[in-house]
Order: sequence, then C-alpha cells, then structure tokens
Amino acid sequence: MHNGCICCNVRGDLIRVVDKLMRRRDKFDHLLIETTGLADPAPVIQTFFMDDEVRKKARIDAVVTVVDARHIWQHWEADEVVEQIAFADVILLNKTDLVTEAQLEELEQRVRGMNAIAKVYRTHDAQIGMDTLLGIEAFNVNNALQINPELLNGAAPKHDKTVGSITLVESGELDEAKLTAWFDDLMPNQGHDIFRMKGILNIAGEDNRFVFQGVHMMFDGCLDRPWRRSEERRVRERV
Repeated sequence: MHNGCICCNVRGDLIRVVDKLMRRRDKFDHLLIETTGLADPAPVIQTFFMDDEVRKKARIDAVVTVVDARHIWQHWEADEVVEQIAFADVILLNKTDLVTEAQLEELEQRVRGMNAIAKVYRTHDAQIGMDTLLGIEAFNVNNALQINPELLNGAAPKHDKTVGSITLVESGELDEAKLTAWFDDLMPNQGHDIFRMKGILNIAGEDNRFVFQGVHMMFDGCLDRPWRRSEERRVRERV
C-alpha cells in the first residue's frame, strides 16, 4: 500500500489489490500480506471475511508473527504485540543469536502461555523453510473468535497514539563521514525510542545504493545493487 494504514485508510485499496490479483490467480501460488511491525492483525483478518468478493476468491492460510527475541521485552505493554502473538498460527522467535539460552527459554514459555496452539520456531535472520509458512492451512476463524469475539463485527481498529512514524525523501548525495557521525550520535542517544528504521541512501561517490535498517540501538547496512540510469538518486528513509 502506498500510504496510510493497511487496516484503516487503505483497506479499500487492499480489497481492490486482492481482487485484481485474483484475476491472475494462475500466475502465483500464494499471496503474502506484510503489515508494519506494530500492526493489529485483526482488521486484516476482517477484510477476508467481511468483503463478499474477497471472501469468494481468497482465504487465509495462516497468520505468521515474528517475535524479536532481543527487543520484545521493551514492548510487552503494547496491545499490538499481544494481539499479534495471540492471533498467530506460526510464531518465529527471531534473533536467537542475540540472547542467551535462558532468555530464549523464558521468552518461549511466555509466548506459549499467550498462545498454546501456535507452532513456535526459533530462527536466526528469520531463516526457515517456506513449506513451514505457506500452504499449511493453519488459520481457523473459530480460534480467532475465541481471542476476539467481536472480530467480525466490522469495528474500526484502535491505534496506539504514542507510536508514530516519519518518512524522509530528499534528492542529492550524502557525505559518508557526516552520515556516519550522525548515526553515531543518534543511536546511543535516541535509539531507545526508535522501534524501527529503514532506508535507501545515495552516498557521494558511490555507484551502488546503500540500504540500512535498525531496531533501537542496533544498526545494519550494506551496499545494494547499482543505481539504474532511469532511477532518480534520492535518499528515502522511514523511522
């Protein structure tokens, strides 16, 4: 979706996209919908039951939730975290390399206490076979209704107003030294408040795009594919 929230502002767009894709059903095996990290999955599930055309043409195979084993401890108070785990059919406990075995055991016990029927897998860099996630026919609407009896009543979703995002798009090049100094100052001083950031940067003197992502005080970036001739070299960053 180009703007807004997949479960609110552009739900109509989601319905239209699904309808359009289903006209080419022979061209693909599965349709994956990726929400933002702090999204409530319930409104997306609603879409596949409350719109007649979507309900006729598509069905939910499974709800998959990725749990950040390193940072989840800072976000238990968020309703969306609880909702994602509760509604999940498959749960990936990711970043297992960044926590101890004791922490991982504690996390898995807590997750299983919130959702006893989901399949739970431990992963590193979210590496797992696609046959574990696709075509498993794990979603059961009756289980979902036990979690939220009002799931199919069409109620508008609620949002945590303490969480916001900004997107920066700028033309031109970035000085690598100044950029590094900026990130070196940003991460330790404000990283605690940054739930997620990602972007594509145009570094001066570099023919390849630089892509990065970060969670709180963790940052990772690398050179990506070369800039295409027809592509405007712009800085695109979302926090």
